[in-house]
Amino acid sequence: MVDFQTYYAVLNLYSDYARVCDSADWDKWPEFFVEEGIYRLQPRENYEQNLPLCLLALESKAMIRDRVYGVKETLYYDPYYQRHIVGIPSILSIELHEQGELIRAEANYVVVRTKLDAESTVFNAGYYRDEIVRTDMGLKFLSRLCIYDSEMIPNSIIYPI
Repeated sequence: MVDFQTYYAVLNLYSDYARVCDSADWDKWPEFFVEEGIYRLQPRENYEQNLPLCLLALESKAMIRDRVYGVKETLYYDPYYQRHIVGIPSILSIELHEQGELIRAEANYVVVRTKLDAESTVFNAGYYRDEIVRTDMGLKFLSRLCIYDSEMIPNSIIYPI
């Protein structure tokens, strides 16, 4: 059984993450991760077959910061808005870890994309599979794996899922 404070903290982590991504406040995105935090975007087929190939694999907070720099300063793309619709997270387990408490959780997500001159469309759908640790600064992702359902993705994924 998960205590209310832990569950509420996980809900807030998921909600705050979606809000930051939807508001394009990219400088705040890396702050959801510990220094050795991992962010991966992987097709479901590869995940289910234990194949390591990911569309995007950022293996530290430094790499996540570098991605933010790329999004803000170097990548050329048509700007768009995105809106995350995140299901209620399920806490799969809580166990001891070298950094303290390790929370394994997952939640379904849908990301809707709106280009400035077009209608809104479903851009990406799947689920998060997360490892979360408690830090002095609150809950942080040790690992966020975004497992998307379709092998077909429109163009490229610029912003975090």
